[in-house]
Amino acid sequence: MKESTTDKKAIQKDAQETAKKAELKSMPKPKKGKKKKHFVTHGQAHILATYNNTIVTITDQSGAVIGWASAGMSGFKGPKKATPYAAGIVVRNAVEKIRDTGLKSVDVFIKGIGSGREAAVRALNANGINVQQIKDITPTPHNGCRPRKVRRV
Repeated sequence: MKESTTDKKAIQKDAQETAKKAELKSMPKPKKGKKKKHFVTHGQAHILATYNNTIVTITDQSGAVIGWASAGMSGFKGPKKATPYAAGIVVRNAVEKIRDTGLKSVDVFIKGIGSGREAAVRALNANGINVQQIKDITPTPHNGCRPRKVRRV
């Protein structure tokens, strides 16, 4: 006798759980809102030109990234990534990504000693973005740590 009542209670619980699951599935999922467009008229362009790569990051005045591109992402491989031609293509790709933000002018911050430094700045100007200021922020040691011993071949 006791077994039948416990079985009935278990069956009722299962039925209630399946009903709740079916109800949850039938409810519409909340829709995600559209991402708000980020309109910027004046921003910053950070150019990292190393011996191996060129990376261009375009930000707003507060430093929030709007778009970026690199030579490797643009399809260049090996030593071709650090060429001035690759730097021009990288800037073009970065500017295409941020075209809808309304960016008109930038302050340029250049870091590194690669060959794509000047080409990247020229490409910014050629792609319709007015360059207001150019600042070199390459880190230089001020008699900091001891240099490595000279390599003998």
